[in-house]
Amino acid sequence: MAKKTTLKIIKESNGGLKNQRSTGKHDFELGMRIRLRRMEMKISQSELADKLGVSFQQVQKYEKGVNRVGAARLQQVATALDVPVTFFFDDDGLGKRASDGKREVESLLFIDSAFSLRLLRAYASVKSQAVQRQFVSLIESIAADE
Repeated sequence: MAKKTTLKIIKESNGGLKNQRSTGKHDFELGMRIRLRRMEMKISQSELADKLGVSFQQVQKYEKGVNRVGAARLQQVATALDVPVTFFFDDDGLGKRASDGKREVESLLFIDSAFSLRLLRAYASVKSQAVQRQFVSLIESIAADE
C-alpha cells in the first residue's frame, strides 16, 4: 500500500499562507555556497551535473535556491566539490564561523558572477603590494564616482 503524503500549509505572520516544503533563505544561501565552490574549482554547471547524475538545469536550480538540496544529494555535491558537508552550513546557525578559513569563505559569498571571480584572481596574481594598493585605490575611486 502506498503511503499517502500531505503537504502542510502554515500561516505566515503577515496573514498569507506558505507551503512548508517551499524553499527559503537557507536554500538560497546553500545554493550560493555551491556556486562559489564550483566557480573556485573552475568547473561548469554541466560538469558538476555529470558528477551528480543530474541535468545542468537542476544544478542551476540548486544554485539559485529554487529547488531544495536533499541530504543525500548534498553529500554528493560535497564529494564532487571536494569539501566537507559542513562547508555549506553556519556552525552555530547565527551566521558566524568557527575558524578563520571559514570566515574567508563567507566573505567571498558576495561573488555572484564569473567576472567578480576573475577580478579577484587577477588581483591575487599581482605580486607587488604597491601595485595591489594602487589597484584597490583605483577601484575604490571608480566606485565612489558611481
